[in-house]
Amino acid sequence: MAAKQHKALVIVESPAKARKIGEYLGKDYIVLASMGHVRDLPSGAAEVPAELKKEQWATLGVNIDQQFEPVYVVPKDKKKTVKELKDALKTCSELILATDEDREGESIGWHLMKLLEPKVPVSRMVFSEITKDAIQKAIRNTRELDQNLVEAQETRRVVDRLYGYRLSPLLWKKVAPRLSAGRVQSVAVRVLVRREMERLAFRKGSYWDLKAALATASAARFDAALATVGGRRVAQGRDFDESTGRLKTDADVLLLDEAQSKALQKKLEESHDWVVSNVETRLQTRKPYPPFTTSTLQQEANRKLGLSARETMQIAQRLYENGFITYMRTDSVSLSQEAISASRACVTNRYGQEFLHPEVRQYTTKSKSAQEAHEAIRPAGVEMKTAEELSLNGREGALYAMIWKRTVATQMAEAQLRFQTVTIGTLDVEFRATGRHVEFAGFFRAYVEGSDDPEGALEDSEAALPPMEKGQKLTCQEVQALAHETKPPARYTEATLVKTLEEEGIGRPSTYASIIGTIQDRGYVRKQGNQLVPTFTAMAVTKLLEKNFSRLVDLQFTARMEQDLDDIANGQAERLPYLKSFYSGETGLDEQVKQNEAGIDPREACTLDIDGVNAKVRLGKFGAFFEGEREGQPVTATIPDDIAPADLTNELAEKLITQKSQGPQSLGIDPESGQPIFLLIGPFGPYLQLGEMKDGEKPRRVSIPKTRDVSTVKLEDALEYMKLPKTLGPHPETGKVVKAGIGMYGPYVHHDKTYKSLDKTDDILQMTMERALELLAQARVRVPVAPLKELGAHPVDGDPVQIFEGKYGPYIKHGKTNATIPKERELDSVTLEEAVRLLDERVAKGGSTGRRGGKKTTKKAAVKKAATSAAMTTPKKATTRKKAAKKATKKSVS
Repeated sequence: MAAKQHKALVIVESPAKARKIGEYLGKDYIVLASMGHVRDLPSGAAEVPAELKKEQWATLGVNIDQQFEPVYVVPKDKKKTVKELKDALKTCSELILATDEDREGESIGWHLMKLLEPKVPVSRMVFSEITKDAIQKAIRNTRELDQNLVEAQETRRVVDRLYGYRLSPLLWKKVAPRLSAGRVQSVAVRVLVRREMERLAFRKGSYWDLKAALATASAARFDAALATVGGRRVAQGRDFDESTGRLKTDADVLLLDEAQSKALQKKLEESHDWVVSNVETRLQTRKPYPPFTTSTLQQEANRKLGLSARETMQIAQRLYENGFITYMRTDSVSLSQEAISASRACVTNRYGQEFLHPEVRQYTTKSKSAQEAHEAIRPAGVEMKTAEELSLNGREGALYAMIWKRTVATQMAEAQLRFQTVTIGTLDVEFRATGRHVEFAGFFRAYVEGSDDPEGALEDSEAALPPMEKGQKLTCQEVQALAHETKPPARYTEATLVKTLEEEGIGRPSTYASIIGTIQDRGYVRKQGNQLVPTFTAMAVTKLLEKNFSRLVDLQFTARMEQDLDDIANGQAERLPYLKSFYSGETGLDEQVKQNEAGIDPREACTLDIDGVNAKVRLGKFGAFFEGEREGQPVTATIPDDIAPADLTNELAEKLITQKSQGPQSLGIDPESGQPIFLLIGPFGPYLQLGEMKDGEKPRRVSIPKTRDVSTVKLEDALEYMKLPKTLGPHPETGKVVKAGIGMYGPYVHHDKTYKSLDKTDDILQMTMERALELLAQARVRVPVAPLKELGAHPVDGDPVQIFEGKYGPYIKHGKTNATIPKERELDSVTLEEAVRLLDERVAKGGSTGRRGGKKTTKKAAVKKAATSAAMTTPKKATTRKKAAKKATKKSVS
């Protein structure tokens, strides 16, 4: 046995943290990484210990008969790490658990202690930032593990396991395979589905109003909107009932139609007596926003930077581990005195004394369920360096800059705004104009919510009216009659969903990123621009859960569960009584599943009644489809994947069912091949197909742009579509060809390595070189990315092997092959030999294309590719997919 040294073993979660902390602690400490969780509940039957497999509860991984005792196992990929930690502990005289300062970190520390079974003193070290001062202070002020936090986290883990493992198999049987249910996940999906149902129930309302372009004697022009006619307020969008499209019964307003508004327009154009009847001015003070919490960081990064919650947390994790920001999982908005002092000094130095708030501004957390007494997310340390000073760029630089600005703004003076409302009268009509002027920018100089450019935002917000006074005469330059339609409730974005979940008390902000990622991965949600659109699967699952397990997807019940878990963390409640009430007894989860499962009809569960659509919407093996009748015979028609539930109409259903009942529609014969050209509708919309499917061979196909009315496509159009992509000619500057075609994301033009989508008004068949050059000029210029490190020439082909920064961290690149660098490896230590080995392993998996020997595709990859290709093109038929996969298998073997 190795002699025990007078050293302390410090365990953190990640290698990056281990390296940084090791630098600050010195030679008396060994700092190692646990690589996250070292043990967990079994992820599948294979991980269940052999002696427990016969137990009825084994698949749960929780012994429901013995006080809900969890069965913890060490996954195969963690056994090496555990051994290394045990070996290191044998040489040390102290164990310090330095995992993250939240409940999950406390739980990881507890699991480490249970696994390592230390015979030496054990202490807990916590810190909110990885700086030298913070680490050295933390090592001097260790504490014991907080058993209340551990118990709350373990209870949460067991509850989530019981919820998911009892309900998910039910969804597999009744709806579709590979679905999942979750305590927070299912409620989040329900929130999205509710909004989609609101959009379905929405009925459009229409109204007209007028806009006048007015000018003062000094020729200062401004716009004013119609407010009243004959003393009655003119109807606006807020006056309409969303479910009927009609005016609300209590709305005492005048609803103008087109004829009335245009008659009034003509009457006003002849009036020369426009007079200011009233001028109102009010001053408003705006205080800076609190510093970032996990939730508000995710929201603002989504709005400003277009980052998903998952991407935000990944980037923030790297910033934290590299010592740039404080811990990024926090509910607290408080700042330390050191941070406040640093921020105030920064304001004075960068913006001037007049922009500094005269008193220290501190924020308090309002949420009673706030997790820990952490700091808010802020730049680490006390120097308050900018992203440029830290040489941060790309997405890391952008996120850090946003955190920096928000933190500095907290200690800045309030912004002073002046708002004006001017009422103008003529005949028996009143118009109103509003203006806003920034009297003093205050914290706006550093930070404007929703804007990535404070200076630009100041200019945008400056919409002051020209000086006016009561009784002043004005000149009318123009009057416009404008038609309006009310809009349905907006779909959720990641930012608004995170905000809603937090406001409702659903889940923990630190879990939102994984929740939003999961509901997309499971097929419950798809992204449409920035919108989160629930799928038909989400509608069916939510309907099933609402009907049979309404309590489990009730927002208030889920929020109470969160509070119950917080009570356990605070030592105000106990684990076992809570678990018994949740799972056991007549109203418990187990009994509810047993009682309801037999009564759930899969066909009924997979059938949706859509308001305003006569045909049934059903879920099948390959997606959603309409089910209707033609001449007494049942007919089904695939619903294109890009159609959202709330966008379904009876007209669309009738159209698709009619087309399907008529069978493939031949537009005519292709003169070159002699084969018919069919017009078909698939999961991705309408497309053209040359000839029929034979022996699994995929005929030539081309999508029809969404902007083209399918009913207008004739044979001559089809022949032109089938010729795509077409060459427009050489680029006048480079001489390289410019092409136009239709791809996965619609019509495009292409030159060299630049692609640009067509505008909605463009017709791909009428595309000219002149228009293509205009579009290409608008395309984002791709700046070559410099590698982080050059490793050298590949020993086989001599091409360079390089390390680049990727979306999910550093990776190795050789030709067209990319290989991930293990998280525990330092970039500086990666050698050419190791890089070549990682690249070879990547190619062997069949997941990429290697340049040494051209394209390398494994049998498994060939089968998968063929099956996927068959699945993505035509209405999905199982026989077609099987034939394609079988043929690919034969080819790969030969």
